[in-house]
Amino acid sequence: MKKNVVLTGGTGFVGRELTQLLLKNGFSVSILSRTVKNNLPDISYYQWDVAAGTIDVKAILDADYIVHLAGENIGAKRWTKVRKKAILDSREKSTQLLYSTLQQHNKQLDAFISASGVGIYGAISDTLLCSETTPAANDFLGMVCQKWEGATLPIRDLGIRTVQIRTGLVLGKGDGVLQQLVPLFKYRLGSAIGSGKQFMPWIHIDDLCRIYLAAIQNPEMQGPYNAAINDGTTNSIFSKALATVFGYTIWLPNIPAFLLQLALGEMAQLVLTGRRVTSTKIEATGFQFQFTQLNDALEDCLR
Repeated sequence: MKKNVVLTGGTGFVGRELTQLLLKNGFSVSILSRTVKNNLPDISYYQWDVAAGTIDVKAILDADYIVHLAGENIGAKRWTKVRKKAILDSREKSTQLLYSTLQQHNKQLDAFISASGVGIYGAISDTLLCSETTPAANDFLGMVCQKWEGATLPIRDLGIRTVQIRTGLVLGKGDGVLQQLVPLFKYRLGSAIGSGKQFMPWIHIDDLCRIYLAAIQNPEMQGPYNAAINDGTTNSIFSKALATVFGYTIWLPNIPAFLLQLALGEMAQLVLTGRRVTSTKIEATGFQFQFTQLNDALEDCLR
């Protein structure tokens, strides 16, 4: 009988790709969604509503693994007080709902794997190489990721192997950050942002999905893992590489930081700051990245 993986956020950018990888590797997939959808071969849909605290219990009872990707897009809207609460609640309360369902029904899993972000190290620009033991920052990004991961600890305390995947900038086809940047760079209007020196830890979506698969299949994996390439890519390097893929050299000056701060407010931190992270821990498990060169990753996403 096929092992079943329950996905939250399964209809999103990463979730869609991960679903296909799981199917190719012999798993069945159950997707928790806010809307009811028709089942497909090896894909079942179940309903949940985090705000209302409701969930179709059958999805959890039939699960061998849960991969928790759900969460409000942190860069979709300006960070008002209400928006910040929505970002945090979508991560913390959804994890708490999964925990309470597991606990109430005394349900054991082979593993619980949660998304997280390299934002746990903070909206800071410095040369520190952040490992999984680097303390969480006290700013908004650090706090969100810390509480997100903290909400998984009661699940660990149920005796369930628990993994947190701290994700960098995800590069993929037709979605994510490239969806926002491609129109500018395609028409030769792209440029670096602010100082251009802020680090941009990145990962190809294929490698990210393979890390989630590894976390499912490798019983030795537990705790947090950075999921990003450690190549020292800065915003300036990233912008030049993206322009090169489109066959030109950037001619526009850097976009001034104060303009972004006026337009985006506090959310400008997402593009004006960045820290390096090390991938040593995930590579020590035997995982090998398929995309280690930025130009190769960009060309694969945009060809």
